Amino acid sequence: MPMPAMPEVLAAYLAYEVGQNRRPSTLSRRLAAIQYAHQHAGHEPPTTAECVRATLRGIRRTLGSARNRKAPSTAGLARAMARATPDSLVGLRNRAILLLGFAGALRRSELVALNVADIEPADGGLRVNIRRSKTDQEGEGTVIAIAAGITDCPAKALMTWLGAAGITEGPVFRPINKAGTVSKVRLTDRSVANIVKLCAGRIGLDARTFSGHSLRSGFLTSAAANGASIFKMMDVSRHKSIDNLRTYVRDAELFKNHAGMGLL
Repeated sequence: MPMPAMPEVLAAYLAYEVGQNRRPSTLSRRLAAIQYAHQHAGHEPPTTAECVRATLRGIRRTLGSARNRKAPSTAGLARAMARATPDSLVGLRNRAILLLGFAGALRRSELVALNVADIEPADGGLRVNIRRSKTDQEGEGTVIAIAAGITDCPAKALMTWLGAAGITEGPVFRPINKAGTVSKVRLTDRSVANIVKLCAGRIGLDARTFSGHSLRSGFLTSAAANGASIFKMMDVSRHKSIDNLRTYVRDAELFKNHAGMGLL
């Protein structure tokens, strides 16, 4: 789309994209990108025009704006999925991805970005350096603690994978070919989503309802159900706002002290 874009052209673009089965959330992200590009170039963003806003409101009214939320891989599911992985090299890698991703409430992009140098064994688990994340675009980095597991330990699973794969530096999680050779490059974040789906299907779950985000949302849902402080949850998840965590807390406490309990 040439810049500066005319509001009428942008409104027509939105209408066209709806015809291509784009969701309102997708269109909102694209509008945000268009707005940023115009501001960066010194142009007045067409996204503020009333015809564009009215078009987006109409799309939301027609299609709805609710997110297509994937199922959380809660603690019990994460354990079951990890235990169902075979003791092959691929299985050891996938087990480490599941347990570390869950225990650190890690985004799939954060998992695949990890290097061996980012992992430091510590009393009680691991210290993991997240060098860059969705909410840290400047790359300031942050260190999170991964608690050792009682029955299914993320630290043990990770070290077992690294030892079996002979990885001493560079990317932590890597592709493995059919001959069992470990690549020197890192996995893609799409691969993490596929691994979660594969492992969910292996224990009889509907793989279509799971994604790479299921590990992160599963940790937060489980922590909330376990009565964890929301501030402690934020220490792990690195959310900048409490509002962004409320959905997980609400889901975990949906029936707790319910107003209708005992009425019927």
